[in-house]
Amino acid sequence: MILYPAVDILGGRAVRLRQGDYASGKIYAASPVEAARRWEAEGARALHVVDLDGAKEGRPVSLGYLRQICAELGLAVQYGGGLRSLDHVDKALEAGAARVVIGTVAITDPDLLDAVLGRYGERVAVAVDVRDGRITTSGWLARTSTSGSDAVLGLRERGVRSFVYTNVDRDGMMRGPDPDEVTRVSELVSDGGFLYSGGIGSVEDLVTLARLRLPNLEGAIVGKALFEGRFTVAEGIAALGGESAPETAAGPAQG
Repeated sequence: MILYPAVDILGGRAVRLRQGDYASGKIYAASPVEAARRWEAEGARALHVVDLDGAKEGRPVSLGYLRQICAELGLAVQYGGGLRSLDHVDKALEAGAARVVIGTVAITDPDLLDAVLGRYGERVAVAVDVRDGRITTSGWLARTSTSGSDAVLGLRERGVRSFVYTNVDRDGMMRGPDPDEVTRVSELVSDGGFLYSGGIGSVEDLVTLARLRLPNLEGAIVGKALFEGRFTVAEGIAALGGESAPETAAGPAQG
């Protein structure tokens, strides 16, 4: 399993939110690049970057930071937030992202989802962000009537095989994941793969995920707990089994 330290970008700074509330943002680094360097220095080989401004505006805003991180650091970066057209996805991958994470359009624009999957395949993951059991979109600002389970099943039918599942209610709370929920997601994803995000606050939480021994749980995304010093990147990697970034995520960009 892979540890993905998170760098969430808001107003040009690295921040963390609580339960997706933009008003709750706490600044942890004056620059996203500074935060990324910290995680690399602690042993990270992969990074999860979210353009919160882009998610709110519906277009990528932080591609400059993405480009700088990818150019200066040896990290496999997955990038999401505001990627709502094929051109947006093209630009994120051209900037150096190893993988893109699309959210809103995967739910609202099936034709675009098909086009993105057709062009980039395994370099695309879909974000399934769930609050109160329902899908949220537009940077977690809009709630839909679609259940998380129905969304995963529908996306699998359209050919999605890589997911980033976030429990928004637990996000930033550091109260631990729900093992039963993670197991249910694994069953829904079936022969695909997924990363889990939401509520991880200790090394023990990562050990709990590892002990589930779910073959398609590829890793975990951790933000606030790392920034708050609950554990180090190296400790997190060890808790998950010590694997490095997957070759497909670290490969060169494709046009």
